[in-house]
Amino acid sequence: MVVDQDRRTALDPDEVDRVFAALADATRRDILVRVLHEEQSVSALARRYDMSFAAVQKHVAVLARAALVHKRKQGREQIVSGDVETVRAAGRLLDALEEVWRGRVDRIAELLALDPEEDRT
Repeated sequence: MVVDQDRRTALDPDEVDRVFAALADATRRDILVRVLHEEQSVSALARRYDMSFAAVQKHVAVLARAALVHKRKQGREQIVSGDVETVRAAGRLLDALEEVWRGRVDRIAELLALDPEEDRT
């Protein structure tokens, strides 16, 4: 579980899986970047990609299930905006994993620096 100390929000393991599965696709990452910069209609997003409107809708739906974007109706349009809090929570998870990795690298460096003649008991 990833906890946001400021907002006390968390991603449970299933949410983490949905976020990273959604981010595994380049088109979805591009859509996310676009709607984090500025909310856009699904129609406007669809015009940017060489795929059908329905395919873009499906990409947006995957992002919405992962809580990376939110959709709202505005007239006949679906307006999509990015959810920066979910992005931040995913970033904190990656930061925590990096800390684990850095700890292991630091420990390896310590072991390599030891004098092989020293008693390690």
